[in-house]
Amino acid sequence: MRILVTGANGLLGGFLVPELSRHGHEVLATGRGPCRLAPNALLPSACYLPLDITDGVEVFDTLRRWKPDHVVHAAAMTQADPCEQDPVACWHVNVTATRFLCSAAEAVGAAMTYLSTDFVFDGESGPYREDDPTGPVNIYGASKLAAERTVLAMKGRRAIVRTVLVYGHSDNIARSSLMTWVRDRLTAGASIQVVGDQVRTPTYAGDLARGVRLQLESGEEGIFHISGADVLTPWEMALRTADLLGLDATLMTRVDASTFSQPARRPLRTGFVIDKARRLLGYEPLSFEEGLARSFGTHSE
Repeated sequence: MRILVTGANGLLGGFLVPELSRHGHEVLATGRGPCRLAPNALLPSACYLPLDITDGVEVFDTLRRWKPDHVVHAAAMTQADPCEQDPVACWHVNVTATRFLCSAAEAVGAAMTYLSTDFVFDGESGPYREDDPTGPVNIYGASKLAAERTVLAMKGRRAIVRTVLVYGHSDNIARSSLMTWVRDRLTAGASIQVVGDQVRTPTYAGDLARGVRLQLESGEEGIFHISGADVLTPWEMALRTADLLGLDATLMTRVDASTFSQPARRPLRTGFVIDKARRLLGYEPLSFEEGLARSFGTHSE
């Protein structure tokens, strides 16, 4: 299968491009600016091309020239606070660019898989199933839901893969996560406050990459929730990180989300029920502890 991936320079891209390539797919990895993928990520059947997804002409030209069978749209403006502070930029990247990609995919007959988020929900009654009512509480979530609707309205084969709090280590990117922040602060001997009243199902990036591949290869359409299976608060994630790395957990204080003042409101209880992905795709995630061990290099892939 010929697969075009957007957002290849991101955390998921660092896992997804080699996952697809290793399983015999021809991959065109695209992203903003120069390639930041590890050299071995492009082996044996992947190449990289810079692509500005907000430039409709460039998007159409790229898809017409390469003629993919499938587009995996993982590029996005993903940080909730910057989205809240600049909603125009957020909408341009997350919604308008998705419209360009959907139109171009339709024109060349390519299927579309769109990466979305738990932030399309209001956080009042998670963990969520695919058919639960949506209701985003911030600009980021609203932009992702609008993009989902664009994808579902396109002609041809299309799927939405929603995920939750992705973590992991990839050679191509040094993106911080809650777990790396905990490691770095505790290693430095600094005291930290960690939220204990939010709920998530954190997702190891390698699991998400495998789940996306399984969806592509199955041909299944519609919405899929692909995340970890462990329902955890950030406080519990931080405790397990400290325990794995032998760090001093007494430096941490459990607080409520109301302790922090942030531009974007966060949904309190999200996380996913992943029964559909297990049943239709054969998806099974690692435990949170195993994902942590792989992220911090205490266990091999």
